[in-house]
Amino acid sequence: MNLAGTRRPCPNDDDTTAPVELPHVLVTVAEDGTLAATVDGAPFPSPDAGAWTRATFGPLMDAITKDRTIAVRVEVRESDGTVFTDILRTRKPRRAGAPSEDPVPETRRSRHARRLPRLAEVTAEGFVPGEDVAVATIVSHTDATGTGEARALIDLNDLPDGTHEVILLGRISGTFAVRRLT
Repeated sequence: MNLAGTRRPCPNDDDTTAPVELPHVLVTVAEDGTLAATVDGAPFPSPDAGAWTRATFGPLMDAITKDRTIAVRVEVRESDGTVFTDILRTRKPRRAGAPSEDPVPETRRSRHARRLPRLAEVTAEGFVPGEDVAVATIVSHTDATGTGEARALIDLNDLPDGTHEVILLGRISGTFAVRRLT
């Protein structure tokens, strides 16, 4: 509004722009562990005409997000009335670099990049199958398997000296596990 009481258009007023909206995925868990899924209110049936189950939660999310190329808002309603919500983000595509035909002189940085990683495996149970599991200090993310187990491989060379513990945090279930690096 201006001083005369009439509305002036804002510089950002544009009928062609719309707010960003994520598809809404609603997963309802029955007493027997079967899942009913909808996307923006439309049923999302299992491709094999069977029922989605807790064990197929990961493949269900992969199917809905087209292997994480579409971000979605997920709401899981358990049979006991508990509700979990989360946003599944898209994954950045990994591009393989084309090998250069011109030889490049080796530097300290290129020798460091070529080093072999020192890996530590960290596992924990109790996650919702397929859920996004944060790996903290936080160095990466992983997904829970179809059985609800999460696995992370950590390059010990990437951790600050003195780091002896890692946290796995389920983004949907809230499962929290602290594991000592050996």
